[in-house]
This record gives sequence, C-alpha cells and structure tokens, in this order.
Amino acid sequence: MDRILLSTLAHRSPEEVFPYVRSFADYTRYTDHLTDVRVRGDGTVGSVYELELAWWKLSYTARSKVIDVSAPESLEWQLVRDIDARGEWRVEPEPESAPSTEETASRIYFEARYDPHSANKNAISLPRFVSVDWVVKKVEPKLLDEAEQVVKRLVADIEGRSREVELTVHEMP
Repeated sequence: MDRILLSTLAHRSPEEVFPYVRSFADYTRYTDHLTDVRVRGDGTVGSVYELELAWWKLSYTARSKVIDVSAPESLEWQLVRDIDARGEWRVEPEPESAPSTEETASRIYFEARYDPHSANKNAISLPRFVSVDWVVKKVEPKLLDEAEQVVKRLVADIEGRSREVELTVHEMP
C-alpha cells in the first residue's frame, strides 16, 4: 500500500474547521479535476459520495463511503469499487502554532492509503495504446500539486480569506 500524509495549519478551532472538511459536496471548488459530487446520505457513517473526476482524456466516477465520523476530530472514508483505497481527514488543536494575530489554530491532516496495482483495468475507458500503469505513473507526481491546491482553497474557505499556506508532506510514495 502506498501512503500520502499531508497537513497544514488553519487559524480556527477544530469545531470551526471540521464542517468544511466534512462537506465533500463543496470540494469541486477546491480542485480543477473534480467536476461534480453527488451525495447519497447525510454525511454520517454509510453516506456515499460519487466523485466525478476528469483529467487529460480520462473521466472516472469514484465512489467514496464514510466509514467513521468522530466530530470534530476525524472522518474516515474508503473507496467502494475499482481500487483498494481508504483514508482519513483529521483535525487536531494546535493553538501554540497560531500567529499573534489569531486566537487559535488547528492542524488539518489528509491521509490516503492505496494500492495503485489494485485498480480495475476495465473501470476506465483508456485511449488505444494507453495502459493503466502509464496513467498511474503520470497521475502520482501530480498528486502533490493537486493536494496543495485543495489545501490552499480549503483554508481560504475556512478562514474567509486567501493567504499563503504551508503544506507539510509527512509521507509520499
């Protein structure tokens, strides 16, 4: 299993941060490759999100299921078809890292564990002469850029303004 673990700081309490992390339907504002989100459920355990992704000549609908919620600390998810993948959004208080102009801060962690070789080769209609392995090799390096964009836009929503954010990469394949 490959693992991605990233974090950043938001200048808000976990109680203020968590609703943004939990709101998958708003994620289309954070990334250029997520074009639509359809929700089946109310965001609690068992809710399923159909995430329409598009990149290059490819499109794919990922189905993500919420498997545990411990507000305001954690939301765990897993993909329910086509690839073995699961992860967690975690929010931890970190008031000691708040700048003097802010009352508090929280560290937002994003973790994803996945097996790129478990991908269902029939799940994506690929152009002729393009293999799933080629797609994986092209997508993996873009994950960090995508994560940085998502984090920056997420923090701007949480704090109500844009600012430079530092993305800490704890682990990357």
